[in-house]
Amino acid sequence: MELKRVVITGLGALTPIGNTLDEYWKGLINGKSGAAPITQYDASLFKTQFACEVKDFNVEDYIDKKEARKLDRFSQFAMVSATEAIADAALMESNPNLDRVGVIWGSGIGGLKTFQDEAQAFFAGDGTPRFNPFFIPKMIADIAAGHISIKYGFRGPNYVTVSACASSTNALIDAFNYIRLGKADVIVSGGSEACVNEMGMGGFNALKALSTRNDSPETASRPFDLDRDGFVLGEGSGALILEEYEHAIKRGAKIYAEVIGGGMSGDAYHMTAPHPEGIGARNTMIAALEDANIKPEEVDYVNVHGTSTPLGDIAEVKAIQQVFGDHAYNINISSTKSMTGHLLGAAGAIEAIASVLAVKNDIVPPTINHFTDDPELDNKLNFTFNKAQERVVNVALSNTFGFGGHNTTLIVRKFKG
Repeated sequence: MELKRVVITGLGALTPIGNTLDEYWKGLINGKSGAAPITQYDASLFKTQFACEVKDFNVEDYIDKKEARKLDRFSQFAMVSATEAIADAALMESNPNLDRVGVIWGSGIGGLKTFQDEAQAFFAGDGTPRFNPFFIPKMIADIAAGHISIKYGFRGPNYVTVSACASSTNALIDAFNYIRLGKADVIVSGGSEACVNEMGMGGFNALKALSTRNDSPETASRPFDLDRDGFVLGEGSGALILEEYEHAIKRGAKIYAEVIGGGMSGDAYHMTAPHPEGIGARNTMIAALEDANIKPEEVDYVNVHGTSTPLGDIAEVKAIQQVFGDHAYNINISSTKSMTGHLLGAAGAIEAIASVLAVKNDIVPPTINHFTDDPELDNKLNFTFNKAQERVVNVALSNTFGFGGHNTTLIVRKFKG
């Protein structure tokens, strides 16, 4: 069968460096850091006392107070970014066939704060089982997609992908596949996460995964720098409207970019560490390029997973050099996690948005906080250190990898009718 073309017609973002799409993009190209001391709880006893929190977020500005109480923070984030993306696409004004509009979302953990609060309340009590009736519906990861579909009446495919930090890129690839196979006209896709809480921070600290640079939070996320010491935990949400090309043209939608390929692979190596030679990262990029039916030489920009961990950054760079060979020196590489921190299951969504806007605007966001070259990396590569760079970006590739060895790659291209 002939596969249908898939385009992106709407975007929404709620991030540590901007609470709207425009604010997020301005934050990216200006090299803004979202890291600061934690405000949501007293972190003074934790090894890491800072994170990339969403700033100045009052849920009642977006959602009725009574309804908001039924949603964990990760679902609140999902609703806000999805609402922005749907409005940006002017989707509802076109009266779409709601049976053919779906929601495929991603979240690695879901309602962790809800679980924490309910457990604390129970164990602090007299043992009598008293639980909030919304405990389970607030906690489960799939509920974010459910809430979006309920609000708008979308009756197409509806679920949440869970693959750790690869979750929302998995969601985007699934959405891409459903549409190009003709099983939906439009899918609201992306991801959300809200794990800046005691359990989230404590768990990642126990893994020794987080930076402990408490004296300088804003410079703590430093991918590819010699002195990187772990990632910075972030929170937020990103939403993209994926739409069948003819459907978008028929309703006169604006088009940001075209999705042309997706790849997935497994490391089959370790629970939390990447394969040291980047085998899984290599395989997912190759799969995505083959799916897109393009040559490595056609890629202009790689938005890397680039978490700022000692092992992960090296493995991903090895994979890029294996895939692209000499062309790797012609590519701009950047890690936007240097600014946003690591949004876990939502990382792929906001990084896909960064890739789409790089293609749309011919600007590559920087990797900030570079101070010292790492001799284990090939520093002849263009990591777009510290300052955004203008260049023609026809094709961008976005990598997202997760605990368990889950690897995903999405490729977008400049739209040409």
